[in-house]
Amino acid sequence: MARLTAQRRHIAIAAGGVLALAGVISGTVAVATEDSGGKDPFTQGPVVPSPDEGKGRTGTPGTPGPAPDAGPSGPVSAELAHETERGGKTVALTIDDGPDPKWTPKTLAVLKENGVKATFCMIGPSAKAFPGLVKQVVAEGHRLCDHSVDHNTAMDKRSEDYQRQQVLDAQKMIEDVAGGGAKVRYYRAPGGAFTPYSRQVAAQAGMRPLGWSVDTHDWQRPGVERIVETVKREIGNGPIILLHDGGGERSQSVEALARCIAWLKEQGYGFDFPKI
Repeated sequence: MARLTAQRRHIAIAAGGVLALAGVISGTVAVATEDSGGKDPFTQGPVVPSPDEGKGRTGTPGTPGPAPDAGPSGPVSAELAHETERGGKTVALTIDDGPDPKWTPKTLAVLKENGVKATFCMIGPSAKAFPGLVKQVVAEGHRLCDHSVDHNTAMDKRSEDYQRQQVLDAQKMIEDVAGGGAKVRYYRAPGGAFTPYSRQVAAQAGMRPLGWSVDTHDWQRPGVERIVETVKREIGNGPIILLHDGGGERSQSVEALARCIAWLKEQGYGFDFPKI
C-alpha cells in the first residue's frame, strides 16, 4: 500500500511539472503577443522586415536604426532640441514647409532609397490639404513636427493667444489627417520665432521645441553645390540639419539631400531623430 501511494505521488508530481511547463510556455507566448501585437505600428499590418533594415542608418551596416516613434517616456522639455536621441556620430534630417504634392514625394523617394528616416515639419493647412502625403510620411516611418498654421516668422511679436492658436491648431490639423493615433512629436517655430511661452505651450501638448544646428539656406536656392558645402562646413556645429520640401521650387533641395546623405554615410555618420 505504501509502495502504491508513493507511485501515485510520483505520477502527480510529474503531471504537475508538465502543467507548470505548459503554463510557462503559454505565458511566454502571451507576453510576446501582448508586447508586439504582431503589428507594425504604422501600417497596422503584420510586421515584415524590410530588406533595407538597418542599412545605412547608423554608419554601421546591420545596426538597427532609430525607433519609428518611441514617444516621450515622461514630461516633454520646453528647451530647444539640438541633439539626436542616440547621440554619438549621428545626425537628424529635418524637412520644413510641406507637405507639397510635387516635392514631398520626391523627398520621400530619396529617403527611402537610402534607408534613412527624417522629421517632417509641416504647416497645418498644407497637411490638411494633402492628407495622403501626411499618411505616407507616417507609414514610411518618419516623424511629424508642427510648423504652425500661418508660417508667420514674426509670430514671436504677436500675442500669447495668437501663439497658442498657431501651435495647437496646427498640431490638431496634422494629427487629424495623419490618423491611426499618430502623434506630432516636435514644434518648430517659423524662422525660429520661438518665445518662452510658445515653447511651454508646445511642451505641455507633448511636442519638443525643435531647433537646428545646420541651416542649409536651401530655400534661397543658392545651388546644389553650395547647399552640400554648407552641410560639410557646418556639421561640426551640431547634428540637426535643416532642409525644405515646401514653400517653393525645391529641386535643388531634393538633389542636395541625396548628395548630403551619401557624403554623411561616407564620413561614418548614422541617422537618427531629434531628441524628444
